[in-house]
Amino acid sequence: MTTEAGGMGTAFTTVLHVLAALLVGCGLAGCTLLKPLPPATTIEERLATFPKTGLPLQQPVVISWNEHQIPFIEAEDDGDAAFALGLVHAHLRLGQMAAYRRIARGRIAEMAGPLAADIDHGLRILDFGRSVAEVEAGLPAETRVWLERFVEGVNHYQAHAPELPYEYGVLGLAREPFTVSDVLTLSRLAGTDVTWLVWLNLLRLHDRPDWPQLWARLVKGGSHPGPGTGRAESALGLARLLEDLGRTGSNSLAVAGQRSASGGALIANDPHLGLNLPNIWLIAGLKSPSYHVVGLMVPGLPVFGIGRNPWIAWGGTNMRAGASDLVDVSSLPASEFRQRRETIRIRWWPDRTVTLRETRFGPVITDAPQLAELALPPLALRWTGHAASDEVTAFLKVARARDFDAFRSAFKTFSVPGQNMLYADAQGNIGQVMAVHLPDRSGAAPADLIVAPAEAERLWSRMRDVEDLPATFDPAAGFLASANNQPPAAPWVGTFFSSDDRVERMAALIGTKEKVEFNDLKAAQRDVCVPSAKALNDLFAARIGEADLEARLPAAAQTVVAAMRQWDGCYDEDSRGAVAFELFRYAFTSAYYGALVGETDAAAFASISQSKTLLLEDIAATDPALLAPLLEKAATEAATAFPSFANWGEMHRLRLAHPLSLLPVIGERFRFGEYGVGGSTETLMKTAHALTNERHATRYGANARHLSDLSDLDSNAFVILGGQDGWLNSTTFLDQLPAWREGRYIPMPLRLESVRRQFPMRMDLIP
Repeated sequence: MTTEAGGMGTAFTTVLHVLAALLVGCGLAGCTLLKPLPPATTIEERLATFPKTGLPLQQPVVISWNEHQIPFIEAEDDGDAAFALGLVHAHLRLGQMAAYRRIARGRIAEMAGPLAADIDHGLRILDFGRSVAEVEAGLPAETRVWLERFVEGVNHYQAHAPELPYEYGVLGLAREPFTVSDVLTLSRLAGTDVTWLVWLNLLRLHDRPDWPQLWARLVKGGSHPGPGTGRAESALGLARLLEDLGRTGSNSLAVAGQRSASGGALIANDPHLGLNLPNIWLIAGLKSPSYHVVGLMVPGLPVFGIGRNPWIAWGGTNMRAGASDLVDVSSLPASEFRQRRETIRIRWWPDRTVTLRETRFGPVITDAPQLAELALPPLALRWTGHAASDEVTAFLKVARARDFDAFRSAFKTFSVPGQNMLYADAQGNIGQVMAVHLPDRSGAAPADLIVAPAEAERLWSRMRDVEDLPATFDPAAGFLASANNQPPAAPWVGTFFSSDDRVERMAALIGTKEKVEFNDLKAAQRDVCVPSAKALNDLFAARIGEADLEARLPAAAQTVVAAMRQWDGCYDEDSRGAVAFELFRYAFTSAYYGALVGETDAAAFASISQSKTLLLEDIAATDPALLAPLLEKAATEAATAFPSFANWGEMHRLRLAHPLSLLPVIGERFRFGEYGVGGSTETLMKTAHALTNERHATRYGANARHLSDLSDLDSNAFVILGGQDGWLNSTTFLDQLPAWREGRYIPMPLRLESVRRQFPMRMDLIP
C-alpha cells in the first residue's frame, strides 16, 4: 500500500509451488488444471466485457484508455471515482486480488491443498488482520466512504463479469465478495517487516559462543542485502515466504528546481519487488472533485503509493525501521498466555484445527511449524503493525497535498512498513520525511536480537511518529536520494539497512552535474555499476598478487584472475569480468566462512556478508598465510564454471512467467520468455540474486519506474515490467516489456485535454 507493496506477487508464486506438488492430490482434477488458456484477446475485446450501464453512480463517469490498457478516470463525485477505480482494479487484476486476499488471511490451503496448511498456520500466527477491526472502526468518514465505494466497484465487477479470470478455475476460487476488512488486511500483509528476514538467519547463530561479538559487529555495520539474495531453500521455508510478502527495496531521487535543466523539481522512483507476471503494480490516473493524480497502485489497494498531482510528486523507499522486537516470554506465567483455535480449510483434504498462542507482547511466533527446527525459547513478536494505524488515509491525504507541510502531516497515521518518503513540488522545492511509528529507543541500538519482557515494556512505553523524527527540506546539495540506506545524522531508527552502494551511486551520477536533465534520471534508473563490488574485486586481486599466487595457478584459474583485473565494477549484460568476480566471490565466501565458523553456520554468515562490509573487514584482518590457500581454492573452483558463461547475461537471467508456470507438464505455456539481464543485488537497476556459481534467475528487483518534471503538468512517465492487464493472453499482458528493457516510458499527463488526446478509447459509465 505504499511504495513497496512487496513481494505479494512472489507470495502467489509460493502458492503455486505447493499447487505443483498436488496435481495428484487434487484427484487428477485436470478439469481445472488442464483447462485451455483464454484465446488471444485485444484491448477492444477486453474492454467490451467492462460493465458500463445500470451502475450505482451519482453521475456519469468517463474512463479513457490508452493503447496499453492504462485508464484515466474522470468523475464528478469522489464516491463515483472510487467505485470506478474498483471496477478498473477488478477488470485488470481480479485473479491476482483474489489470491492476495487469501494469502493475507492465511487461507492458502483453500487454493493449494494440504502442503500449504503449515504456511497458513504460520500466517495465522503472524495474524496480519490483528488490528484491522480497530483500524476500520476508527476510519475518518471520507476514508470509509472511499473504501466502501471501491469495494462496491470490485464486487460489482466480480458479480457481473461474463467470464472470471483463469486463476479462479485453477485455484478453486468462488465469487466471494470483498470487504473493507479485506483491503485493510491486504495493506498489513504488504507491510511485512523486512527485519524478520534478517532474524531468520541470525536466530541460527544466536547460541554461538561468539554471538555477542558478532551482534556488535552487525549493529555497527548496519547493513543487509535484503530480499532475493538468500541461498536456495524450499519455497515453503519461512524466510522465502516472508521475503515474498515484504515491501523491502527501492530507489528514490528528488532534484530541486535550481539544479534541473528545466527549472522544475524532478523526481525519480523505481520500486524493487518480486519479478512476476502480472506485475505487483498497475498504472492509473484519476480526476474527481478532491483528487487529480496519476501514479502506481497495488491491485486491491485504492491509493497511489507513487504518484503526482498538479502541485507535488512523491515516492519512497523502505526505511528498514526497527518496528519489531522478539520478546523472550519463557518467564511469563501460564496465565499470561491466551489461546484461540482456528480451522484451516484445506482443498482436497480434511480440514485442520490449530491452536494459536498470544501474550501481551504479541503472538508466540516460535509455535510456527517453519521454526520448529530451531531450538528456541518461546518468543513473542512485538510489531507496530499489530497496533492500529491508518495508511489508507495517509496516502489519500498525500494525493490531495499541495505543499510540504501537508505532505509531512499526512503521514501522522502511517506506521507500516516505515518509509523514507521523498517529495518534490511545482515551486521547485524538494523534501524527505520518515513515515513510520517506532518505539522510542532513546537513540540506542538493541543490546541483543532477543529482548526480555521488562526491556520490551520499557522500549515500547513511548512511540515516535513522523512529527518526532527528522525531516529535510531544500537541502543545500540540491538533491535527495534514498535507497533503503541508514539515514545520516538521524536518531536510531533501525539496525539492518541496505549498504550505501545505491545511494552513493545516485549521488555520484547526479551530484556532479551542474544541471540535471530528465535523461540523466532515466540513465540512473538503468545504471549497473557497484563501486564496492569493484573494491572487493580489487582486494581479491591484490591479495592474490601479494601472495605470489597467480603464477602458480592453473591456466584456467589465471584466466579468471585476469578477467577480474580488467573488470570495471559494472554488471553489464555483456560483461565477462562480472562473471569472474561473482564466481570467485561465491567460491571464496563458501570456503572462508566454512573454515572460520564451520559448514553448519557458513550459509548464515555468507548471507550476512553479501553486504560486503563484514567480508572486507574479515579479509583485512586475516593472516595472509591463512588467506592464500583460500584464494587459490576460490580461483581454481571459479575456473571450473567460468567457460560456461560467455558474459554476465548468460549467467544472470530474467525469466518472465506467471506463477502457474510452476505446474508440471502444463507449466510451459505460462512461461513468457527468458532474457539475459544486467544488474545485480546492489545496482541501481536492481536484479537481486543469491551468491551462486550457476546460471540463475533474478526473482527480485526493479519492477517499475516513474519520472516527473514538476515544471510541466504532463511531464510524467511510467513503465512496469510486464504489462497492465492480468488477463492471460491479453495483448497488454506483456506489452511494456520492450519499453522496460530499452529504457522507454509511457506518458501519463495530468491536463485533461492531453489525456483525451493520448487516451483515445473513451468509455462512458452510465448510472
